[in-house]
Amino acid sequence: MVDSDVELEKVPRLGLRHLQALLLFLGLVVNTTLQFNVGVAVVAMTNATSVNAELPHYNWTEPQKSYVLSSFYWGSALTQFAGGWLCKRFGAKTVLFWGSFGSALLSAWTPQGIYMAGWRAYCAIRLMQGLCQGLTLPCIHQHLANWAPAVERTRLGAFAYTGFDCGNVLAMYAAGMLASSSLGWPGISYVSAALGLMWCLLWLLLGANRASEARCIGRAEQRYIVGDLQRSVRRERKLAIPWRGIFTSAPFYALLCARCADTWGLATMQAELPAYLNGVLGLEMHSNAFFSALPFLLMWAMCYVYLIIADVLLRRRCLSLTALRKTYNSIALWTPAAIMLALGFVDASQKPLALALVTLSVGVSSAATIGSELNTIDLSPVHASILSGISSTFTNLVAMLTPLVVGVLVKHPMERSEWQVVFSIAAAVLFAGNVIYLIWGTAETQPWNDNESKSEAGSDFEDAKLEIAAEPTYKKT
Repeated sequence: MVDSDVELEKVPRLGLRHLQALLLFLGLVVNTTLQFNVGVAVVAMTNATSVNAELPHYNWTEPQKSYVLSSFYWGSALTQFAGGWLCKRFGAKTVLFWGSFGSALLSAWTPQGIYMAGWRAYCAIRLMQGLCQGLTLPCIHQHLANWAPAVERTRLGAFAYTGFDCGNVLAMYAAGMLASSSLGWPGISYVSAALGLMWCLLWLLLGANRASEARCIGRAEQRYIVGDLQRSVRRERKLAIPWRGIFTSAPFYALLCARCADTWGLATMQAELPAYLNGVLGLEMHSNAFFSALPFLLMWAMCYVYLIIADVLLRRRCLSLTALRKTYNSIALWTPAAIMLALGFVDASQKPLALALVTLSVGVSSAATIGSELNTIDLSPVHASILSGISSTFTNLVAMLTPLVVGVLVKHPMERSEWQVVFSIAAAVLFAGNVIYLIWGTAETQPWNDNESKSEAGSDFEDAKLEIAAEPTYKKT
C-alpha cells in the first residue's frame, strides 16, 4: 500500500519509473540482439548468402556449429550468481552498464577474431560475451524491484521484458537482412555493437539505481515508490541474505523448474530455428530471415495482449496473482509442447503448416514473462537480484546444453526424423516443468524475504514489498 499522506492524484501517470522501465526495455532489446544474432550469423557464414563475394565462408561441421551456439552460455552461467551479488553491492546502474558495454565491444571485435582463428575464436568471443551479459539479468530484476510499486509491478515488469521479444525480432530479421546485404555476416556484429554502445550512453545519462537517488523525480512520485521518510530510514539498511530459506523453499524450486523448462523450449527455437528452416523446409536466407523473425514478432505482440488481459483480471480481482501466474505459465509451456509434438510430423511438402506451427509455438510462449519470469520479485522483493542470479545460472546451463544436444541428435539437418526427436524432447521438458510449477508454485512473498525481528512485522511487512534495502539516504529529524 501507498502511505496515506501521499496524494495519489499528484503522482504522475507517466513518471520517472516509466522512463526506467523504458530504459530496461531498450537494454533488453540490444542485449538480446547481441546474444541471439548468432543463429543467423552461423547460417550466413557457412552458406554463401551475401552479395559481397569477397567475404570468406566456412565449412564448419555440425558439432563445431553447436559449440559456437552454446559457448555464450558457458560464460553467462559462470557470472549470473555473481551478477546478483555485484548488483546489491554496486547498484544495477553500474553493473548493467559495464556488462552491456563489454558485450558490445566484443561484438565489434567478432569478425576480426573469426578471420584470425575461425570457429575457435568465435567460441572464445561468445564465451566472453556471456561472462559480460551474465551480469545483466539480475540487474533487470533488481532495478524493477527498486522502481516498481507493488500495484504496478506486473505492468512495468512485463513491459520491460517485452524488450526480450523485440530483440529476438531484430536478431532474426535484421540479422538476416544484413547477412544477405553487401555488409554480409560481419555487418551483423558491427550493427549490433553500435546499438549496444548507443544504449550504454542513454543508460549512463538517464538511469538511476532507485527513486531516492534520482535527480529529476518529483516528490510525490518518489514517496509513492519508496514510502515516507520514516519508513525509508527503517527499511533502507542491508539485510542478510537468507540462504537457508532460499535453498529450502519449495516455491523457489518450482520456479526453477518452470524457468528451466521454458528456457529449453525457447532456446531450441532461438538457436536452431534458422537451421531447421534452411535444412528441412529449404528456405533461403531472405525468406529464412523473415520466417525466423515472424514467431518472435508474434511473441512480442502477444506480450502486450497478455499484459492488458492480466491487468484487467487483477484490477477486477477475477484471479489471484498466484492463479494468474499459473494460468499464464500453463499457456506458455503446454501450448508449445503440444505444437512441437505436431511439428515433428510435418515435412517440406506442408511448408505453410510448418511455418504456422513454428510461429504459433513461439508466439504464445511470451505468457511466461507474466507466468514465471517475474515470480522472483513475488517471492522476495528484497532479494530479487539474488533469486534471479541463481535462477539464471540454471537456465543458462540449460541453454548451453540445448545446442549441444541438438548437435548430437541432428547429424543431417535436412532429415526430418532427427528434428522430430529434438521437438519431442523439448515437448516433454515443457510439460514436466509446468506440472511442477502448478503443484508447488506461488506468488506469495516468502517468510524469509524480510528476516528482521517479528517486532517490526505487521503493516511494515507489506511496505517492504515496495522497496529494496539500500544504504541510508536520509537521516531522522
